Amino acid sequence: MLQLVTVPCLADNYAFLLHDSVTGQTALVDAPDAEPILTALRQHGWGLDDILLTHHHWDHIDGTAALVAATGARVTGAAADAHRLPPLDRAVSPGDRITICGESVDVIDVPGHTVGHVAFHFPDSKMAFTGDSLMALGCGRLFEGTPAQMWDSLTRLAALPTDTLICSGHEYTTSNGRFALSLEDVPPALILRMEGVERARAASQPTVPSTLAEELATNPFLRARDPAMKAALGMTDAQDAAVFAEIRARKDKF
Repeated sequence: MLQLVTVPCLADNYAFLLHDSVTGQTALVDAPDAEPILTALRQHGWGLDDILLTHHHWDHIDGTAALVAATGARVTGAAADAHRLPPLDRAVSPGDRITICGESVDVIDVPGHTVGHVAFHFPDSKMAFTGDSLMALGCGRLFEGTPAQMWDSLTRLAALPTDTLICSGHEYTTSNGRFALSLEDVPPALILRMEGVERARAASQPTVPSTLAEELATNPFLRARDPAMKAALGMTDAQDAAVFAEIRARKDKF
């Protein structure tokens, strides 16, 4: 199993380093800012072999050029988004399986936040890097995609093994949790989770990654198919995607 290091960047972004102690290879998922990532690499005595980019937004890619210049890392991103990503050494498409740090990695299509967004699933290490699609207690704003697209994306991610670590791109958990608590249906697991989130943030600790099991139990966007959530919203007979759209609309106004 690969070693995971969460690297805080900018005001509230996260980048993720993955290291294989056997081969000595190291990969990075998203590159918001080069300096904290280079600092983390120096602290661990690691080089950098690969950079994986989930989507084109500046706060996920702006450190790429400096990191490539410093390390010679290979850059991988979505072929569909290549025109607005940094220069790619390897363009991938949903359904592709690539090898990173000696492990097989599945490329998953997760449009909604942006139309070219992908996630990277490392099944052997039980990790999924979801960028701004599925997030801790939330999901990304729909800047380019539709509610139906985002619901389809979340459904794909929700089908992963429940012990998968969801490594998302921002420290938004507190605000996402406050929104979740404002809804009519509040499961006890959410109250307990928010107590842990508050303790972690008070100690300046990250609340990311989380497990998919936690997200399925407490993330209101994944609970759009939950009969209790539907009943609380007065949408008992509605399609799951419609319930998701209602929750997303409420979050945008929160």
